[in-house]
Amino acid sequence: MKLFTGLIFCSLVLGCSSEGVFSFMSEAFLGAKDMWRAYSDMREANFIGADKYFHARGNFEAARRGPGGEWAARVLSDAREKSQRVTDFFKYGDSGHGEEDSRQDQIANEWGRSGKDPNYFRPPGLPSKY
Repeated sequence: MKLFTGLIFCSLVLGCSSEGVFSFMSEAFLGAKDMWRAYSDMREANFIGADKYFHARGNFEAARRGPGGEWAARVLSDAREKSQRVTDFFKYGDSGHGEEDSRQDQIANEWGRSGKDPNYFRPPGLPSKY
């Protein structure tokens, strides 16, 4: 597995100019910041029904950064949903609790990453600050 990962990494590095690699890394970093800002806003807003909006918005803003931002949005969104499933498993057992919510979160994530307007998921009454 390490050999395969190393080969993929080397092919990416050799296939890109150094400028391309740094651009990708910069986009990924800024995309991760966009995702963090959306998460922080979601926590601050504490608004019932706004979860999907913030998922879509974070992915939308990160993906607009370019390929690195889109990559960061995908990796962070997938990691978040997987960690949530593990947490739910320990909290509720193997009841399937949260699977539908996770599926809906992933739909909102993909919606945002694809460049569609995150306001589609905006709940009525959410302050305009967000």
